[in-house]
Amino acid sequence: MSTHPPITGRPVRVALVGAGNRGLTYAEWIKAHPERAELVAVADPRPAARAAAGAPLQYEDWRPLADERIADAVIVATQDRDHVEPVLALARAGYAILAEKPLAPTEEETRTLVAGVREAGVLFAVCHVMRYTPYTDLVKEVVDSGVLGQLVSIDHLEPVGWWHYAHSYVRGPWRSEKGSSPMLLAKSCHDLDWIAYVMGGRIEQVTGFGGLKHFRPENAPAGSTENCLDCPVEPDCPYSAQKLYLPTLREQGAVWPVTHVTEATDEAGLLDALRDGPYGRCVYRSDNDVVDHQVLAMRLTGGVTATFQMVAFTEQTHRQTRIFGSHGWLRGDGERVTVQDFRTGETVTRELGASGSNAADGHGGGDTALVEAFVRAVATGDPGAVRSGTGASLGSHLAAFAAERARHTGTVQTVPAH
Repeated sequence: MSTHPPITGRPVRVALVGAGNRGLTYAEWIKAHPERAELVAVADPRPAARAAAGAPLQYEDWRPLADERIADAVIVATQDRDHVEPVLALARAGYAILAEKPLAPTEEETRTLVAGVREAGVLFAVCHVMRYTPYTDLVKEVVDSGVLGQLVSIDHLEPVGWWHYAHSYVRGPWRSEKGSSPMLLAKSCHDLDWIAYVMGGRIEQVTGFGGLKHFRPENAPAGSTENCLDCPVEPDCPYSAQKLYLPTLREQGAVWPVTHVTEATDEAGLLDALRDGPYGRCVYRSDNDVVDHQVLAMRLTGGVTATFQMVAFTEQTHRQTRIFGSHGWLRGDGERVTVQDFRTGETVTRELGASGSNAADGHGGGDTALVEAFVRAVATGDPGAVRSGTGASLGSHLAAFAAERARHTGTVQTVPAH
């Protein structure tokens, strides 16, 4: 097993595998902190993505990185179904690894990946960015302080956002389980991980319901067409591609989500992409099959109960959480935490101020804090600097797989121990 020796006298050398939105986000922190880290290589089949990363060594494929170790660490930010092979090979090559979630689309593949990383003995972290936000630190501080008394239950909502769901999960690469993974795993393993982390216990049992209710052919408006650009009812459709992408380009330039649609930076190029690609398709006539709403009921260690709801039909905003204890309650919305102490009757609100709620704005500081913690762990040789290693991440993935079995069979499922 590796002893994770500290790195002294130079920045941590990092390679990037997968230069999409997530990979480039992590790379930005590295490039902004040259005294601490250096991006030495990027692997991505797309020339424009490699150019955007700006690393001196550029490869179309990750395999040359496994043939010869050229960095201390590697970030694997490929699509969901393309994690296992590079992670295992790069772990065997001796790299410290930061892997995007979900680790894999099936329980068998997830266990294979975790077992391989453990056997290699390398430093390993998963991009559960919600663990690293200042907001989470505040919630965790309150829970761990004992002011709530004995923890009894937690209620947690993930409001995906109507336009975000249409972009990523109807038209985008996460629209089908076959192409990516179940919605609960792709989007909400963050939340299952967060619930367990904040409450300090493992998810032991789960049941739930959900499905694809709205984005179906039978719900298409009368007179609608296959593509938004020639649809006569487009002005009245909340999921119009023009409404989503054109104002963003005009007001903010070529930023996410426009950069997912096209590499072009002008309006003509964007319209061409909407006309010819998946992002201009009618949301009611796509090939999507992932759920647009799902609810879970769970039992955690010690009999603590939890409920979780993921729903597409909301504003794009922060998660909403309520925690109930024997001596107090907590209510949080990503920017502030309100706590009432039953013993004194006092209610106190602590404000964090404005912070981002999604991938476009850094997940409320979680993106940068995650990369900073990972680089620090590599530099010091201390794996305790990361909060999302193999054990924690395996637990959230196993809970998601069990919840999917429960949804499909109408049963209560036991979540396997690690």
